[in-house]
Amino acid sequence: MLGASPDPPKTHRKFKLKYDLPYTLIADEDHAVAEKYGVWAEKSMYGRKYWGNLRTTFVIDREGRIARVFEKVKPENHADEVAEAVAALNLR
Repeated sequence: MLGASPDPPKTHRKFKLKYDLPYTLIADEDHAVAEKYGVWAEKSMYGRKYWGNLRTTFVIDREGRIARVFEKVKPENHADEVAEAVAALNLR
C-alpha cells in the first residue's frame, strides 16, 4: 500500500506519525504520478480555484493493472471498503 500527495517529505513524516500509518507515503512534489493516473485537476473551494489531487484510490493487481478505482474518496470507512475489494479480487 502506498499513499501519494504533492506535499514534501517532511510533511509526510509528520502526517504518518500523527496518524500512525503503516504504509509508505510518496512525495509527488512535481505531481508526475498524479498526472499519469489522471488525478491532478483543477479544484474549487469557497469560490477559489486551485490545482490539486483528486482524492482517489487505485487497487493494482499482481500483474500491475488497475483492478479497481475509488473516486471522490471520503476517509471514513474507506479502509474497510478497500479491504473488501482486495479480498473480492483475491489480491491478499
